[in-house]
Amino acid sequence: MSDIQTTAEAEENAALPALREVHADPARPATCEADLPPAMRGKAPKSPARWAYERLILYIRKFEERLDSEHEVAMGFVGGDAGVLRIEGMGYFDPDVVTFYGTDPAGGRTQLIQHVTQLSVMLRALPKPQSAEAPRRIGFRLSREIEPGEEDGTADEAGGGAGGGAAPQDGGAAGS
Repeated sequence: MSDIQTTAEAEENAALPALREVHADPARPATCEADLPPAMRGKAPKSPARWAYERLILYIRKFEERLDSEHEVAMGFVGGDAGVLRIEGMGYFDPDVVTFYGTDPAGGRTQLIQHVTQLSVMLRALPKPQSAEAPRRIGFRLSREIEPGEEDGTADEAGGGAGGGAAPQDGGAAGS
């Protein structure tokens, strides 16, 4: 997949930041390119599904860092009445599908299969299940794939707790 670019377009794309965030609260740190794992800093050829998957991992992990010990990350469905999915796993299927695995608030098993061109994700904080001692942090588990050598991350987690769910293996779709 190679787009034809003029020299000016190629130079402009190489100079522009790949990541930019601004928040109303000046005390809230914004993610910048230096915060990205090395595997995401370059512009190596990847499928749209892989790019979306890796970016979602970063968003989920950042979201979890701000949660207290009584909440876990969940996903609200944008543009429909399908409800909320507690994220327990995530994967992708090249070239263009991202998949989320989890449970709904009633405990029913849920899977969302989404084409990258239709991807709209709203991250939400849900109270952890009462039966859980500590919240499960899927973002820390998922980020091990894009940050080789990183440990489980439970020591760094806001609110503590072991990561939950299944990280995809070999770049394929995850199961829960």
